[in-house]
Amino acid sequence: MILTYLTLAAIAIVVLVLVVYLVGIAYYLNRADQHLVKLVGGLQAIQGHARPLPEHLGTINGALKALRGDLQETDRHLEGVGKMLERE
Repeated sequence: MILTYLTLAAIAIVVLVLVVYLVGIAYYLNRADQHLVKLVGGLQAIQGHARPLPEHLGTINGALKALRGDLQETDRHLEGVGKMLERE
């Protein structure tokens, strides 16, 4: 008779521990789901903001190419000035 009560107590403890762990898992899965919903909303906002970038990047790239050419020309002029100053 005492073995029956001990067995039932052990089973109750195991079931109780399992319930606590499963409730904890369900709680943290629910929190993760809420964070994922926020993440998806943020990623959709980023996608919306990034949509016009290809048009602007083409313009920026063209302006940077022109600036690069001007800077290379300035560099050549400064090299010439440096060589002239070395001679004197």
